[in-house]
Amino acid sequence: MERHLTVARTARYQQLGELSAATQRVWFVCHGYGQLAAYFIRHFAFLAEADPHIVIIAPEGLSRFYLSGNGGRVGASWMTSDDRQHEIADHIGFLNQLAEKVLAECPSDVQITVLGFSQGTATVGRWLAQASFRPAHLILWAGSFPPDIAPEAAQQLLQGLPLTLVIGTEDEYISVAQSEQQQARLQQLGATPRLLTFTGPHTLNRELLAQLAYAE
Repeated sequence: MERHLTVARTARYQQLGELSAATQRVWFVCHGYGQLAAYFIRHFAFLAEADPHIVIIAPEGLSRFYLSGNGGRVGASWMTSDDRQHEIADHIGFLNQLAEKVLAECPSDVQITVLGFSQGTATVGRWLAQASFRPAHLILWAGSFPPDIAPEAAQQLLQGLPLTLVIGTEDEYISVAQSEQQQARLQQLGATPRLLTFTGPHTLNRELLAQLAYAE
């Protein structure tokens, strides 16, 4: 008979910029499948370098594994199909604890942006449905809002929330047409998402990141 035991463990995250009373903006950015936060956060370095009042926080999935064979490069995952609900709950607990720590060091009116990339889009959606704060902007990049959130909880989160969907025209995992379908589904939940595209594959795009950051 399968049983479960809740244990303490050490979670890892990366940070760019220093939290202080002068912090005006915090970005929480969640990586995709098989990535590590240390490498993912580099895509956002130019934002922190340009603005001393912005801090980038990149949590890392609790499950790490070798990307090929029994050694070499390591990646992280937010969840798999095995024991899924416990993994989801563990990650929501981790992200809530991290947010509490980070936001305690910021002014009460700090502007929060949450970005999920690929597998990270489902993670941030589930997290925010149970988070103690409401972001100023949610960005779902090359992924989808999780369909397993109860409609009532999804509507409560999404109504009135600035929401941006981003997809590369050459993305090998999700098409522009699928993103358009996702946009329509989110509209049915009361959201008003805008859909942005760029020429490129399943990756982040600096020009669009800058556009999103500086439009805030």
